[in-house]
Amino acid sequence: GYELDRGPLGVLACGEISMHHALLIPEWGPTTLFLNGAFEPNEEHLNQLRERGVKIERKRVSEITGKAGVKLEDGRTIELAGLFVASRTTPSSPLAEELGCEIAESPLGLYVSTNDMKETSVNGVLACGDLARAAGNVTFAISDGALAGLSAHRSLVFGHS
Repeated sequence: GYELDRGPLGVLACGEISMHHALLIPEWGPTTLFLNGAFEPNEEHLNQLRERGVKIERKRVSEITGKAGVKLEDGRTIELAGLFVASRTTPSSPLAEELGCEIAESPLGLYVSTNDMKETSVNGVLACGDLARAAGNVTFAISDGALAGLSAHRSLVFGHS
């Protein structure tokens, strides 16, 4: 967020998970949480948001404009340096499920369950990266890929465990 130069920031709520972003990003600039009908903060949430200086916008978002502007249902447009969204993930292919791999669910979406060596619940099937994590991150995906490669090599040399 530092690259946004302390400009106004927004969080487009997708559910309670958006509280994480709303409480984190005020470090980078003044922040508005656009509830957009996704959830209603409880009293504890409201206190936390106030403590962090987060503005709450209850009007629904009708359009995202320009680089990161937000147009509201009442016609107002709020220009932002950046807009954050905590989206849910879904595997792009049904292959893991068709193979019988255990699928787990987190507040961020669905992912394939693996052990530390990226082995799934199905012998001989490995999963890594965003497919095997509740939250996507390029660095973690690279690390997971290296572990899955090591695990695959080990299974070819020593057989499946």
